[in-house]
Amino acid sequence: MAETNWNDVAGQRQLTDDLRNALKFNKISHAYLIQGEKLSGKRMVADIFARALQCEAEGEERPCNKCRACRQALNGNHPDIIYVEHEKPNVISVENIRQQINGDIMIKPYSGERKVYVVDEAEKMNVQAQNALLKTLEEPPDYAVILLLCVNAEVMLPTILSRCVMLSTRPVHEALIKDYLMRRAQVPDYRASVCASFARGNVGRAAQLASNEEFDRMKSSVIGAMKTITDMEINQMAAEAKRMTEEKFDSGDYLDLCFIWYRDVLLYKACGAKSPIIFKEETADIAQAAKRYSFEGLERIVHAIERAKSRLKANVNFDLTMEILFMEMKSAQ
Repeated sequence: MAETNWNDVAGQRQLTDDLRNALKFNKISHAYLIQGEKLSGKRMVADIFARALQCEAEGEERPCNKCRACRQALNGNHPDIIYVEHEKPNVISVENIRQQINGDIMIKPYSGERKVYVVDEAEKMNVQAQNALLKTLEEPPDYAVILLLCVNAEVMLPTILSRCVMLSTRPVHEALIKDYLMRRAQVPDYRASVCASFARGNVGRAAQLASNEEFDRMKSSVIGAMKTITDMEINQMAAEAKRMTEEKFDSGDYLDLCFIWYRDVLLYKACGAKSPIIFKEETADIAQAAKRYSFEGLERIVHAIERAKSRLKANVNFDLTMEILFMEMKSAQ
């Protein structure tokens, strides 16, 4: 486990302040539910909070990452921090809850004052599992803290939610994500800009993209297609759509990259060379595209991209949807 602390959680000040204050004033609840997108930092926050609850340091902010309890937690072998596991990829069963929480929680902590249970992907608990957990949440022992992490709290039973302190991750500003990637992950400026813009406020997703070779291939494919779209014939458009399938590109991500390209063209057309464009290394081609397209044409393309997304969500034929989009891009001068 990485040696992280509260300062490593980028852009989630409200969430981290709530938990730090709970530690500072010893106002610890028995159950917390942290809601947020996948990769938005929920697990990092839970790890830090669990470690802080076990930290043995006095007179300084917890976790210290130096004491015996912190080192045990960082090494993944603290006996009083339990991560609930499940064999089935899409279901946390009633047996998982009974065996790993209900059957263990009445045993007092081995070494600290608390026992902490972390249930990641809590939305995967079926109704029986949630009802089993509810029995524990109704009368938990004083030393128990249960952390539920989920993408969508709406799938949880209202009775579960009513017994939890509800916390949420928030979208992080693009500039903060870019700074995080450059300082913490040593990602170059240009790459950090693209990943930060593409991640839509999700730091973890931006970090994942920054080290993803498949994303690089897809980005190169998109840029290549956008540069030549006005010269493409129908058979070339069909070939590009086929390539998306062969390369197993995510269609939503592909369309988002198309959107970023035309966003850059629109910005350059409106503001010139001082535009805060994302694809900085493609400035010359973006400048040429800005001359070629009208504002009305760019607006039509942006709407066409959104329509393509909607069609694909409605399971309209993929090749046909993409070919129509490419033709609209070609004709919208």
